[in-house]
Amino acid sequence: MTGRLNSAQPYALGLFRIVIGLLFACHGAASLFGVLGGAPGTSGTIEAGTWPGWYAAAIQLVGGALVLLGLGTRAAAFISSGSMAYAYFKVHQPEALWPMQNGGEAAAIFCWAMLLIVFTGPGAFGLDRFFASRAESGAGGADGGGGGGGKGADSERAPVVA
Repeated sequence: MTGRLNSAQPYALGLFRIVIGLLFACHGAASLFGVLGGAPGTSGTIEAGTWPGWYAAAIQLVGGALVLLGLGTRAAAFISSGSMAYAYFKVHQPEALWPMQNGGEAAAIFCWAMLLIVFTGPGAFGLDRFFASRAESGAGGADGGGGGGGKGADSERAPVVA
């Protein structure tokens, strides 16, 4: 059973990345464009350039879209995680210690989910893998050197299994 679960790991990570990226981008879109109920507490949009709300929303929209697509995944997830850590400790935590008390559950969960994506990578279904495989096949065909006996970028990105 463990073998079957391990073989599905890249697909589970890919689906996790897609869902987290979509939800994160939706938060940014709500704050920037007033869709999906608008910015929390305003039911509208955040005024452009206001600190930290507008910048957080921009990071949520762009970072969430990049994570969703699996494009520059680790960098986008790292910046997104940091923005949520900032949101939690500067906005929510001064109100009360626990996330249930200070309304910081979403910030805490997104922070840790994005940090997990930084360390696990994009999993399956990401554009990073698509572009890497295209670049690898293009480089191998041009000079005949191609990939060193199958030990190319795909073997380096294999998921770590405990």
